[in-house]
Amino acid sequence: MEKEKKRKIIKKRIAVSPKRQITLPLAYVKQLGIEHEVDCILEQNTIKILPVYEDAGTFDELILAELVSEGYAGQELLDKFKEQRSKIRPAVEKLLDEADRASKDPDLAYTYEDVFETKE
Repeated sequence: MEKEKKRKIIKKRIAVSPKRQITLPLAYVKQLGIEHEVDCILEQNTIKILPVYEDAGTFDELILAELVSEGYAGQELLDKFKEQRSKIRPAVEKLLDEADRASKDPDLAYTYEDVFETKE
């Protein structure tokens, strides 16, 4: 009950342009720390707009270790690092899309046994 008291709902009507665009109120953007992107989720006749917080450093150490072990250094290392890092988000989005499709069609899903070949 204490948590519910602190939860404040702020409502604002936003115009939709002829090109289906909206402008988020600056106060919302600042409060949520929205920078470049948001995720839009359609759920039960409701559109949820959620900030995207980049966890930029999650794979950095792994990428750098791999590139150093491959012999990259200096500017070449930096260029290759940027290239590899830019591939992470599309790969994660692809995995999420595959998971979503598999959740809707069980024939597309893999079992634990399929992945780890534990069938006898």
